[in-house]
Amino acid sequence: MFRTALRSSVTALRAPARVPAVALANSSARIARRFITDDARAKIQKAVDSTPVVLFMKGTPDAPQCGFSRAAIQVLDIHGVPPEKMKTFNVLEDSELRSSIKEFSDWPTVPQLYVKGEFVGGCDILINMHQSGELDELLVTNGIIPQEEVAAEPQSAPQ
Repeated sequence: MFRTALRSSVTALRAPARVPAVALANSSARIARRFITDDARAKIQKAVDSTPVVLFMKGTPDAPQCGFSRAAIQVLDIHGVPPEKMKTFNVLEDSELRSSIKEFSDWPTVPQLYVKGEFVGGCDILINMHQSGELDELLVTNGIIPQEEVAAEPQSAPQ
């Protein structure tokens, strides 16, 4: 009898109470939202609003520290985003920024792209937009890059 009581109390200590996953997700989201400080939120908002194109990435444009950040930089280079209209922030240099940016955007990964203060997405979204032509349209619409003129086909000389 003593063994049974001991076994059931030890089992109760080891086994956490079963809580629905939705409740865990909601409670952890509420807890996570409290980790970003008002100061960090204000700094990120200022950074996002400071330049037309803002990329939070791992590393720098010259030395990206992950493949996704490298891909994001390459896509922006392909579109000809001028350096004076783009600013990057290395999240590896600032642990508060690294954790806060994910809450700020409600996006779990880095890199993160903002255009004219609006969150666009991460690397996968950026690549999809590049492939579909939406990124070019977004950059032209927001005055980041000039619209390409379609060259008229040369006309043949009259004979």
